[in-house]
Amino acid sequence: MSDRKPAGRFIDAAIGLLRRVRDEEADTVEAAGTLLADTVQDGGRLFAFGAGHSSLAAQDVVYRAGGLALMNLLAVPGVVGVDVMPATLGSALERVAGLASVVLDSSPLREGDALVIVSLSGRNALPVEMALNARALGVRVIGVTSVAYASETTSRHSSGTFLKDHCDIVLDSKIAVGDAELTLDTAPVPFAPASTVVTSALLQAVMATAAAALADRGIEPPLLRSGNVDGGHEWNGRVLEQYRDRIFYRR
Repeated sequence: MSDRKPAGRFIDAAIGLLRRVRDEEADTVEAAGTLLADTVQDGGRLFAFGAGHSSLAAQDVVYRAGGLALMNLLAVPGVVGVDVMPATLGSALERVAGLASVVLDSSPLREGDALVIVSLSGRNALPVEMALNARALGVRVIGVTSVAYASETTSRHSSGTFLKDHCDIVLDSKIAVGDAELTLDTAPVPFAPASTVVTSALLQAVMATAAAALADRGIEPPLLRSGNVDGGHEWNGRVLEQYRDRIFYRR
């Protein structure tokens, strides 16, 4: 065990993971960003979904300064973050078969749209069915998950499959099963999760790729500015009005 303090060890571990995804996922990040740029150019809409703590990374790309204005949150009641009481209910809902179908039936998702699904384990019924059913609608799906779970755990979906099995593009976060980077002789279990740091970085890399791809094609990327810079509100008002038919978080 290293003599370094836990804070430094955790940051080093996170940096190591970020370097891995930078080097090993470069091609899939490029492909995912290109897919989003193609969707925007073709008039499609962009959505992001995650359950529990995986929702944090999905929320981070919605209505975000410096981000794409067209990214909408696909919300499932009870599983967005940990605001449901009791918090354990959110975990239970992720395992409910059929919930994804109900959500998609009442959502604006349609053929030609793109959906980013974030699920660290990718093993629960909700993300698996969300991807499977979305693709059946003609929606392109980008999955952000830890591929390691597919070989080290069992699926909780009746098909025995994982999120990664139902995506057009899979971004592997490289997070180890259990999502805990540190151990101590005096602590009973591993601790210090890094999945949010890595997943958020992966998604922001995809957003940056999409924005740059649109700009390279001569298309002004629909980017939002911070409301805390001069002119930010006016800029955002123009962008939100221009793309009002493809933005659903204002309604």
